[in-house]
Amino acid sequence: MEKAKYNETEREEEEANNSSVSFSALRKDVVNVMDFMERLKNEEDQIAADMADQIENLKFVLAFICTYVQLSYSNLEKFEDTMNTARLEVKDLLRSILDDVDNNIRCKYNYMNHTLSSLANNVDDCVSSCRSKSSAIITEEQLNFLLLNLHHLSKFLAEKVYRYEIIQNVCGNMRDFHGLIVNGCIEHEIVEYVLPQFQLMAERVGHFLWEYHIDEDSQFCELDANDQTDENAQLSELDEDDQNDKASRLFKLAHLLLKIIPTELEVIHICYTNLKASTSAEVGRFIKKLMETSPDILREYLIHLQEHMVTVITPSTSGARNIHVMMEFLLIILSDMPKDFIHRVKLFDLLARVGALTKEVSTLVRDLEEKLRNKEGTDETNRATLDLQENIELLKKDLKHVYLKAPDSSQCCFPMSDGPLFMHLLHIHLNDLLDSNAYSIALIKEEIGMVKEDLESIRSFLMNIEQELYKDLWARVLDMAYEAKNVIDSVIVRDNGLLHLIFSLPNIIKKIKLIKEDISNLHEKPKSRGLIVVNSTKKSVESKSLTTGKIIVGFEEETNLILRKLTSGPTDLDVISITGMPGSGKTTLAYKVYNDKSVSSHFDLRAWCTVDQGYDEKKLLDKIFNQVSDSDSKLSENIDVADKLRKQLYGKRYLIVLDDLWDTATWDELTRPFPLVEKGSRIILTTRKKEVALHGKLYTDPLNLRLLRREESWELLEKRAFGKESCPDELLDVGTEIAENCKGLPLVVDLIAGVIAGREKKKTVWLEVLNNLHSFIFKNEVQVMKVVEISYDHLPDHLKPCLLHFASRPKDSATTIFELKAVWLAEGFVEKTEMKSMEEVVKIYLDDLISSSLVICFNEIGDNPTCQIHDLVHDFCLIKAREEKLFDLSDFLPRQITIDDDEHFVLNFDLFGSKKKRHSGKHLYSLRINGDELDNCLSDACHLRHLRLLRMLYLDINVKDSLLNEICMLNHLRFLFIRTKAESLPLSFSNLWNLESLTVYNEGSTLVLLPRIWDLLKLRHLAVNVCSFFDLDADESIVIAEDTKLEKLRILGELMLSYSKDTEDIFKRFPNLQYLTFELKESWDYSTEQHWFPKLDCLTELEELTVDFERSNTNDSGSSAAINRPWDFHFPSSLKKLLLGEFPLTSDSLSTIARLLNLEELHLYNTIIQGEEWKMGVEDTFENLKYLKLHQVTLARWEVGEESFPALEKLKLSRCHMLEEIPPSFGDIYSLKSIKLVESPQLKDSAMKIKEYAEDMRGGDELQILGRKNIPLFK
Repeated sequence: MEKAKYNETEREEEEANNSSVSFSALRKDVVNVMDFMERLKNEEDQIAADMADQIENLKFVLAFICTYVQLSYSNLEKFEDTMNTARLEVKDLLRSILDDVDNNIRCKYNYMNHTLSSLANNVDDCVSSCRSKSSAIITEEQLNFLLLNLHHLSKFLAEKVYRYEIIQNVCGNMRDFHGLIVNGCIEHEIVEYVLPQFQLMAERVGHFLWEYHIDEDSQFCELDANDQTDENAQLSELDEDDQNDKASRLFKLAHLLLKIIPTELEVIHICYTNLKASTSAEVGRFIKKLMETSPDILREYLIHLQEHMVTVITPSTSGARNIHVMMEFLLIILSDMPKDFIHRVKLFDLLARVGALTKEVSTLVRDLEEKLRNKEGTDETNRATLDLQENIELLKKDLKHVYLKAPDSSQCCFPMSDGPLFMHLLHIHLNDLLDSNAYSIALIKEEIGMVKEDLESIRSFLMNIEQELYKDLWARVLDMAYEAKNVIDSVIVRDNGLLHLIFSLPNIIKKIKLIKEDISNLHEKPKSRGLIVVNSTKKSVESKSLTTGKIIVGFEEETNLILRKLTSGPTDLDVISITGMPGSGKTTLAYKVYNDKSVSSHFDLRAWCTVDQGYDEKKLLDKIFNQVSDSDSKLSENIDVADKLRKQLYGKRYLIVLDDLWDTATWDELTRPFPLVEKGSRIILTTRKKEVALHGKLYTDPLNLRLLRREESWELLEKRAFGKESCPDELLDVGTEIAENCKGLPLVVDLIAGVIAGREKKKTVWLEVLNNLHSFIFKNEVQVMKVVEISYDHLPDHLKPCLLHFASRPKDSATTIFELKAVWLAEGFVEKTEMKSMEEVVKIYLDDLISSSLVICFNEIGDNPTCQIHDLVHDFCLIKAREEKLFDLSDFLPRQITIDDDEHFVLNFDLFGSKKKRHSGKHLYSLRINGDELDNCLSDACHLRHLRLLRMLYLDINVKDSLLNEICMLNHLRFLFIRTKAESLPLSFSNLWNLESLTVYNEGSTLVLLPRIWDLLKLRHLAVNVCSFFDLDADESIVIAEDTKLEKLRILGELMLSYSKDTEDIFKRFPNLQYLTFELKESWDYSTEQHWFPKLDCLTELEELTVDFERSNTNDSGSSAAINRPWDFHFPSSLKKLLLGEFPLTSDSLSTIARLLNLEELHLYNTIIQGEEWKMGVEDTFENLKYLKLHQVTLARWEVGEESFPALEKLKLSRCHMLEEIPPSFGDIYSLKSIKLVESPQLKDSAMKIKEYAEDMRGGDELQILGRKNIPLFK
């Protein structure tokens, strides 16, 4: 037995010796062959390009074989097959190269035939015998050869995928350093402790490169094996697999770098402490190379360490914040390292110091991670992190006084036109930064506070002084403010951040303080004056002129309504207000009724007064007095015009038109002299501001002037172009299309009509106008823009960015108010106030914009409210937004970029790639990417981690885990929309503590929300298409602390909910929820013999609830009895809108709903009603219900009482095939405006009877019966 064992050992040793001999011979042959190939490449005019490629391929394959022969002791997948393939490839390449070599050259190098033959044989021997090795121990010389070959392999890989360049640099540094050891340039005892790390590092890199090679080969094999008849489908599958492989490789790359770069840190330490003074030329060259490559290596290491840290350590862990802040500081030094401003002799000192701090941080992260994993206390590690802040301050001081040279001072010039708007946005921006608690802010939080405080003081002063005297001062302030913003943002995004941190930021603070001192020394006391924009000259506003020849069409109903209000109604003074957007025809309509014969004969006195903006009260009253007194004389200065006018009007029936009035104060001043006598006097007021119209209202509601209908637009265009003649038939089609494209705005119709009136009446000419409508409108740009600009200039600064943001959306597209509010908050347009919630502030902003008539709101009950702007306003906003640098890729430092599914993305998205050292894209606040085709581009071309100021990120693409990790580093994010296949939110989501709106389209299974969402304390809006609080399949429950709440959450959906003890009280954690959507899985409670329904009465702020019921597949007794059992609903009394789908309901359940006193909308979808009958008793009164929709409801008979729906305005019945008739009592509901029928033809007769009955009762034609697309079913 012992003899057999001895023989086996002896045989293994012999095989190992033979293998070692073969490898030594192989190495010698490889060196000779490589030398030969280099000489072959240098033969002039003899080597073709394809042969050069073959030689490079041969180098790669030989390096591959040599590497993995040495690493054959490792457990490498598909080793024999891969190595045999490589061996055959060597033979093929050698044969191909030699066959192509010229005979003369072959003769010249005839002696190489033996070497080439020997190489092939030694490759065979090594590959065949490499599995017999039993020891992983390799000599220093062998390790040196291994590092050399790994550097070759990583170099080949880096040329294909630039992300792997860092592996090449690390391998190159380790190869060169180890070469110095082998060559005796470094004493062995100095490096003895680090030598074992070299082999371990080589093994890790070797394994990574092997797996990459295997993955690539597997993909080619799969592609070759595809059935060509289904090639597209196969390629699609491969694309998805390829993306998954890329994501996996990115994780592996990050893991590899975290493992191997600590060895680089040790090398930097050794070089600084032991080799800095070496006189060896080789050592000197190595240190020089180390200084060139180390900043990039250390930067990438810290970035990956940071990303790793947020995936394993929560931000709330003691000491974690200090580590993150130190990493931020080190990354500012290493990103865009300004070598031109570093004293050359101090560069190595600085790198060594940064390397030492990096090593310290790495150790702390490792300790913290291990203690958390082992559930040990972290107090000791936490204490160790406290020294980091002191180290930061010491290094900052040395950077300024020892390492860096101060750059030349430079002066920024304010590039926008609207200074007050910029100062307003800067104020919000600085407040948000201070409130963000981001690690990057911690380094400069004190400085940001100083800038904010001083600029606010300066801004407050300048808003209350005589601006004309201090234009230069205001310009200086804007320059400083703009520079401050640029410097602060640049530090945060690491864009030349080190110089900005050490020099620019302190300098700008000093400059701002000097301005503040200058202001404090001004002798003039503040006077109440408005702020004047320095870089923008306001155009004077021309008064409108009224001409008797003006063509007036359309608005017949409105004209008749106003005429009735003018000539009948109350005997008291009344005000008829006309509001509308710029150019909508307010003045024209007022002029039309003012000159109507019935009006001129009805009133004793009439006067027309155009107010405009720069009005003079005395002059305007004088103008009115002259008209009502038939006098052209000018009253003397000391005459009380208001008193004279009052006396002139007293006892008369008068009509005064106040055209184009802008504010309530002006209204109060101008109407003071108008006597309130009971003579039936009237005032017509035209204004763009609804607020003014409501302020002036007495009896009549303001008329918000609609846009022209299609036929009205065409009538105006036809009369303007042809006068009394008719349009020729051949121009009708193109003419009506031109009119339609004016989008109902009389101003635009009139402009275009003027264009075609002066041209030939030919179809080709009109088609040219149609195809170039935009350019024809903007030939009158001054006139057109001025109309909108007047309204824009009247907006307060806080509303201007909200309006301009509409231009970032496509023309003629409506935006839901939900989305609008979320985006405004995310973009930083909304200022926080102590007295109101952010939602209340946003609502005020939106109401004010609607009141300005620049924004159109569609808020029909039963539909989701939306907003949009007219195309003309859109054009203005786009021009203005570009002036103010709010968005657009072509602008310097744009705030916002939208990238759609086209080639533009492929060409330009490397803007965010890691190869870019300097780019304005870093300063983005908002990024929107749309399109499935962009999924593949993102993996390699995009590093979202660089967009560190990003507040809003909309990714309508499939987000892989690697990209999700980068997103979680963007802790300034307020708004996030992603598509993903994740099953749960990763731990790194805890890093997004500023997130306010999260929307996830989950393409995989149900997304589990807990426990991650508890860390998102600022979350207001959470919407996931399929999600649940808990893992529905897990046995263990999640323990939630008693005080855990998301108090700011207002919107939550779309949950999958089923009964569990964990779910019972979950909604108490969201006390301020206003909108909730969930799908309720069938859960039968046998104790009460009812379906389980969550208790929602704790949600006292809830306004809208959508619930879909999902039946179980089991047919137990509970399910079968369910239809006949009432639900134990616990709805909050605050509910205004309720949508129920697929529910089995009884009359008692519907009675419970009827008791919701604030309910305004009720939608029932696919509802099973017990007995197919809904009997509404005396107590079943929906007090405030305005909209009722029944879709595919199993309802045959419906009994409605006289007071069941006292406030109902709209009834919609869709696919109610079983319902026999609409109850006649709906005709008694005076508030009912419409009944809409969709795919319910049997109800038309009863609807018609209700309409006829209502007309008889009301004496009008106010009740409409509508079909699909709101088309009337009866005239």
